[in-house]
Amino acid sequence: MSITTVGIVGAGTMGNGIAQACAVSGLNVVMVDISDAAVAKGVATVSGSLDRLIKKEKITALDKDAAMARITGSTNYDDLKVAQLVIEAATENYDLKVKIVKQLDALLAPEVIVATNTSSISITKLAAVTQRADRFIGMHFFNPVPMMALVEIIRGLQTSDTTHEAVHAMATALGKSPITVKNNPGFVVNRILVPMINEAFFVLAEGIATPEDIDAGMKLGCNQPIGPLALADMIGLDVCLAVMDVYVTEFADSKYRPCPLLKEMVAAGRLGRKTGQGVYKY
Repeated sequence: MSITTVGIVGAGTMGNGIAQACAVSGLNVVMVDISDAAVAKGVATVSGSLDRLIKKEKITALDKDAAMARITGSTNYDDLKVAQLVIEAATENYDLKVKIVKQLDALLAPEVIVATNTSSISITKLAAVTQRADRFIGMHFFNPVPMMALVEIIRGLQTSDTTHEAVHAMATALGKSPITVKNNPGFVVNRILVPMINEAFFVLAEGIATPEDIDAGMKLGCNQPIGPLALADMIGLDVCLAVMDVYVTEFADSKYRPCPLLKEMVAAGRLGRKTGQGVYKY
């Protein structure tokens, strides 16, 4: 299958990042969200991101204009019908994703591939609520999407070879370096990463070191570009907690229990960069 137009459900951080990556690579994009304000904010974010690339002389003003012209913002799901691939990039919430996936399944032509950008939810389970389980797949992009090379391509039990090959080729065409993984909670990267972040919160809660020293220790001792607590603020503490909740439920193993401090901070609305305060203030 030749993918020339990509539909994206969600104009937030991940959705607009995927839109930018696709548009810069020459693909047409239809980005849908629930309100005109959300769509406008997503489009404006892409524009601002491209402006920064112009300043760094990574792209030209003409490149930006061409990319922006390929992005259509909408609040109407019907506009997604022109796409050969539609990527669901909504909040990491199972019930919400099921609702969206069912809407897409009823709307789109049978041959259209549906992908989810989930970071932890079962691809097999989501595929099972559709009538196109063989054309359903996981595409886990990483934040910030335009900068991060990795895409985890997750095959559900039902995903066909043809679907996998089409999506793998499309990710490669975006300039990404895709890896293929089996369906499993957290897949590969987050299965390792998020429990490490959770453990950093336990270390913080126990008063073993300050946030700054915890992050410095992991940066300097493990050659990580960003410490786990600062990374949690970037990801969103609510997202980290949601992933840990999935792990503890799916694996039934207490080693995945969320740190009480992480839960407390989420309850307080201190979710990280997006709220102006998490472990650090912004």
